Amino acid sequence: MEFKLQPGGDITGEARVPGDKSISHRSIMLGALARGVTRISGFLEGEDALATVAAFRAMGVRIDGPEEGVVTVHGVGLKGLSAPAAPLDLGNSGTSIRLLAGLLAGQSFDSELTGDDSLRGRPMGRVMTPLTLMGAQIQGAAGDRPPLRISGHRPLSGIRYDLPMASAQVKSCVLLAGLYASGTTSVTEPAPTRDHTERMLRGFGYEVRCEDGVISLDGGGALAATAIDVPADISSAAFFLVAASIAPGSDLLLTHVGINPTRIGVINILQLMGADIVLRNQREVGGEPVADIRVRHAPLRGIEIPPEQVPLAIDEFPALFIAAACAEGRTVLRGAEELRVKESDRIAAMAEGLTTLGIANQVLDDGIVIDGGTLGGGVIHTFHDHRIAMSFAIAALRAESEIRILDCDNVATSFPGFDALARGLGLQISAMTG
Repeated sequence: MEFKLQPGGDITGEARVPGDKSISHRSIMLGALARGVTRISGFLEGEDALATVAAFRAMGVRIDGPEEGVVTVHGVGLKGLSAPAAPLDLGNSGTSIRLLAGLLAGQSFDSELTGDDSLRGRPMGRVMTPLTLMGAQIQGAAGDRPPLRISGHRPLSGIRYDLPMASAQVKSCVLLAGLYASGTTSVTEPAPTRDHTERMLRGFGYEVRCEDGVISLDGGGALAATAIDVPADISSAAFFLVAASIAPGSDLLLTHVGINPTRIGVINILQLMGADIVLRNQREVGGEPVADIRVRHAPLRGIEIPPEQVPLAIDEFPALFIAAACAEGRTVLRGAEELRVKESDRIAAMAEGLTTLGIANQVLDDGIVIDGGTLGGGVIHTFHDHRIAMSFAIAALRAESEIRILDCDNVATSFPGFDALARGLGLQISAMTG
């Protein structure tokens, strides 16, 4: 599938974007390991989250749905999973494979985790190292890449692990392994990362301690089923926060968006650039802060992105690069090495697309420098990355001619129905298959 976009337009109206991907993954995982029945509403019916559902079904967990965002998980307890009959295929989902590696390291059966070509090219050494220190036995392909073969019947011991770089996936992997480890498992973060795992563990009745950047839990406890209302995903909302900011005449209300403080870097950065963003009706739903977000067009200016905001916006930078392209002056990002090992090398992929549209930029080892300017048109390659596709789609609002975006099938991994929602809000987008 490819997107074709005509230039111009504005973004107006009200919308609720799909449910949070991170929370959707974790709700299935912890619901499966809990005792009792967990009911999830607002679940993201995207390919990544559905891969997690399929994996737990393959391990003997009854999961009803999703139907209109509602999923019912019949938990089997921490020790109740069954050996899968075949390797677990996690598609394009990096979250699934890294978190499941930790969870499966403590099981009494062998397992194998694999995925599509993109996932099999992503490095897993960052999770293999701490799990091995805990006593797990994991083998990967060359370069510590999937498939991962995990040996069961390995007693795990709690460790204190200092994350070499801020990563919520690695932190969560170690904490999930810690559920099965003897003693205390602690993870120290160099900078705050999304804390959905810690919040949700508490929601399922499991004690997690957080103090001075150290997150700890004791093994051997139990999870109790609960109800989860998944907020709208701020990573998906980010495309429309940028879209409404850059397109003159825009006035948009996004409802029920998760505003977890470890995830709001995109809001903070856009506001530093001059965006007109207001949070309304702030509340807490199932332990997660939620708000309605109003955003109106405002002239943006280039900034040096504060280092402390980088981990809080790591998935939103492709969209933010479009904001930088439309801003007056220069935007500088450093300290974002993790962008190079996402679904694509997002720094290189975005730089190539920006160059195609006529935006001057300079790639750094750990970031990028973008000089705001006038966007032209052209053909964009996504490198099989959903966020690259959606970012260049919103760039059309300020482009001078047509933009064609190739290879957009992966948009369904995180944002099914993106093109229809965007069209309803004013983006001149058409999706073509073939």
